[in-house]
Amino acid sequence: MPRINDNFLKLKAGYLFPEIARRVNAFTEANPEAAGKLIRCGIGDVTEPLPESVRKAMHEAVDEQGNRETFRGYGPEQGYGFLREAIAENQFQSVGISADEIFISDGSKCDTGNILEIFGPGNKIAITDPVYPVYVDTNVMAGNTGEADENGAFAGLVYLPCTAENNFVPAIPDEKVDLIYLCYPNNPTGATATREQLVAWVAYARENNAVIFYDAAYEAFIQEDDVPRSIFEIEGAKECAIEFRSFSKNGGFTGVRCAYTVIPKALKGTAEDGTEVSLHQLWSRRHSTKFNGASYPVQRGAAAVFSDQGKKEVAALIEHYMGNAKLLREVCQKIGLSVFGGVNAPYVWVNCPEGVDSWGMFDRMLEEANVVITPGAGFGAAGEGYFRISAFNSRANVEEVCRRIEENLG
Repeated sequence: MPRINDNFLKLKAGYLFPEIARRVNAFTEANPEAAGKLIRCGIGDVTEPLPESVRKAMHEAVDEQGNRETFRGYGPEQGYGFLREAIAENQFQSVGISADEIFISDGSKCDTGNILEIFGPGNKIAITDPVYPVYVDTNVMAGNTGEADENGAFAGLVYLPCTAENNFVPAIPDEKVDLIYLCYPNNPTGATATREQLVAWVAYARENNAVIFYDAAYEAFIQEDDVPRSIFEIEGAKECAIEFRSFSKNGGFTGVRCAYTVIPKALKGTAEDGTEVSLHQLWSRRHSTKFNGASYPVQRGAAAVFSDQGKKEVAALIEHYMGNAKLLREVCQKIGLSVFGGVNAPYVWVNCPEGVDSWGMFDRMLEEANVVITPGAGFGAAGEGYFRISAFNSRANVEEVCRRIEENLG
């Protein structure tokens, strides 16, 4: 009988969102009359249709596949030049990232987990708390942690508490770490990091020869001019950071799948014998071995996001979702709850009412308001006492959610 990877056995509970689905299914089976009234504001999945320019580009690409002269088989594993160049020109021109430092993939969730494959054992890893669960779980699977304690915290990880007191941006650790996960605009709290805070993180990483994993999947939702959109806006970041971005939320690609990771050529790691090695080269080698590239029609659709019409359509989607976030913020404030996020991100992070924990709040919202939210405890111990509401929904649904929140919690 083959030996399994015992690290998977450390994952005591199910991944957060399947656990939410399990609880919702149990509720609807017991209360079939509520199934039709249920509104889901838990998982951060988009609801609005793909932009017209994206659909048009994908249709044209599919038609090309039906003609021998224009048919394309395997594409370049790192991504087609037309998409990498469009990203470099439209997203990173001001910070000097070149097209060949950009790797196209089928999702940032995949990339933030797969990136661990190019790093060896023994690295000390810092993770914010609360946090997107994939960061923790993939490190557990890779064998980078010990067992979890009663609060769900895994031995071997350095947890960086994010609280209302520090505006959900953690303090620089007082010990040396090797890999640092930062996500801004943040999932789940919706918080953003200031330029000064990112300058401090880059300085720490450079001083300690650490690498920052910077998840900027929600960059397109930033509304305030003084909030950095990329870690590479910070001088020196090309020598210490990897950035992850996605088309999922801005272009509506959650079901289409397309994302990209930026690894500057200046970024180095160290081999066991002390030799410096290019992380760009390692990731390119890994990508070429394990990935055959996102599909040609999908990459054509992603490139259309950067057309003049595509930019207008994406801006309209952002305006829609951020309008939803504003309504959700306002109704929670109206009933006296402390509210964070929802200004530069499509997530609203809310303090539970006194005496109610986060899973208790999940059950209360489900049973009394027939609304699915995400319990803060699912994002880490520091998330206890909060819940997250996703603004990804139709306007009519969000208005109804606001009515139910006021009626049931007010």
